[in-house]
Amino acid sequence: MNFLNAIVVGLKEIWANKFRSFLTMLGIILGVSSLVAMFAMTQGLENGLKEALVAIGGLQKIRVEARNVPVEQRHLRDFATGVTLRDVYALQASVPEIDIVSPEMRMDSPPTLAANGRRHRTFMTAGVWPVQLEMMEHQLAHGRMFNADDEQDARSVCVIGTGIRDELFGRPDQTGTEVIPIGQTLTVNGVPMTIIGMFEHYESDQERRTRLLQEAKDAADRAAGIQKPAQRDRGRGRRGNFAFWIKNNTVYMPLNTMWMKLKAGQTNTPPEPRLSNLEVRIRDVETMDRALTQVRNVLMVNHRGIEDFSFRTQEDWADQIQISVRAARLSGGLIAGISLFVGGIGIMNIMLASISERIREIGIRKAVGAAGIDIFTQIVVESVTLAVLGGLLGLVCSRGVVWLISSVTPTDNEPIITWGAMAFAFAFSGIVGVFAGLFPAIKAARLSVIQALRYD
Repeated sequence: MNFLNAIVVGLKEIWANKFRSFLTMLGIILGVSSLVAMFAMTQGLENGLKEALVAIGGLQKIRVEARNVPVEQRHLRDFATGVTLRDVYALQASVPEIDIVSPEMRMDSPPTLAANGRRHRTFMTAGVWPVQLEMMEHQLAHGRMFNADDEQDARSVCVIGTGIRDELFGRPDQTGTEVIPIGQTLTVNGVPMTIIGMFEHYESDQERRTRLLQEAKDAADRAAGIQKPAQRDRGRGRRGNFAFWIKNNTVYMPLNTMWMKLKAGQTNTPPEPRLSNLEVRIRDVETMDRALTQVRNVLMVNHRGIEDFSFRTQEDWADQIQISVRAARLSGGLIAGISLFVGGIGIMNIMLASISERIREIGIRKAVGAAGIDIFTQIVVESVTLAVLGGLLGLVCSRGVVWLISSVTPTDNEPIITWGAMAFAFAFSGIVGVFAGLFPAIKAARLSVIQALRYD
């Protein structure tokens, strides 16, 4: 028997027992669809995390943060200075690999913002230098960024994100128009600040597509004369991708303003300004290791050998993203693999039952000249055919599974079905079919002709 005839006979056998074959394939269908859906969700998660990483400056950033002195230097903790502006100036002067240095100073606890009769708290209120605009990949939609003169004179000015505007002045879907609060007064812990700029609204690709789809639907409803009650939120105010949410809920003011008008009057304030952290952007990510060594050496000299600082690089976050995604794929793949394994057991079971029903047929075929290898091939082909058909149906169902998961548990990282995932799941189903058919095929090939012909 040639291979093509074996496939045709296998398909006829499946068609003759349609319902039984479908139940047999169900495990494979569920296993393949869940495997593809798992890969789609982790791919969407990975893309969303990488998109957020790019949004906050890419891989070229080094974050320097103050920390407690190590145990072996605990006797020097009274001499620890933390991260200060002296570190900023030293790095600018001594590390040629550095492109930008941006200091940042925050309140010890999230300050209370007030404007337009409303109040709001955000931990992203910070005093920075104007270069922070470039460091954090911010774009101004209205007004201007404060400049060196504003910094030097500690002027009471600030630049806000659209999330702050939405909380204090109203979202566009509430007010009916986009509020631009340039020139308005915003108080930070009771200290009045004039809003001189507002950043553009940041959103992920998925958020933008959802918003545009909703806006198009609203426009069509208005054109048709359908009036709908105003909804509280259409996506601009809610928390989506965390990196974009942070950028939208940022309030920046001159660093000198933060120090002189908000921090200097607090209790236990050190005599010189201490930074919450400072960001360093290097010129080329290929020189990251050399730049880290240079930055550490400069800071160790500046801190008189006291290591009261630590580094955090975007590269570390990128590695953490890969580890998290790999773990999610491994755990999800294991669960889907178990489902496929169970489906393989179902195929093996049904093939054993099929052999019991076809013992006389096998005996007759052997009596007229069929070799054991022909019987073996026929059973394996039937098993693989069941698995392959189940795999194809599973690929079709995977789109529905992904849609259902996205509907029940919506995420800002849209699941993405890739050809690689589909090919892997389909190949896996074929391999399961081969292994599921081996034992029944061997059993059928070893049947005695006489015993098979006498079987009733």
